[in-house]
Amino acid sequence: MSESTKPGEDGLVIEVSPAEFEDLVAEALEAVPGELARLVDNVVFVIEDDGPADDPDLLGLYEGIALTERDFRYSGALPDRITIYRNPTLRICETLDEVIEEVNITVVHEIAHHFGIDDDRLHELGYD
Repeated sequence: MSESTKPGEDGLVIEVSPAEFEDLVAEALEAVPGELARLVDNVVFVIEDDGPADDPDLLGLYEGIALTERDFRYSGALPDRITIYRNPTLRICETLDEVIEEVNITVVHEIAHHFGIDDDRLHELGYD
């Protein structure tokens, strides 16, 4: 991983290549306790460089039907989608350690949405 920086829109931005960032997301997923990881059902994880146009600073996004909301009609549904955004994450971090921490928090945050945990509860638990 490169700890060098490059000029960015907001000053200096740490450099983490798309492949390196993908590895960090994979490591964050591997760190999810097995008993929870086994409960993640019908979810695809995607990494994109930039957040959506209407929320370019977004770090992650869960799109789907939370486990707590699924019923008999869910059968055959397309996978839920968790997207982790690379550039917004890099813009708010100054070091590689901060990137790793933010990726871990974002992955847990989005998985929590899959389990039906909302932002208010996540903030109460310390996942800001």
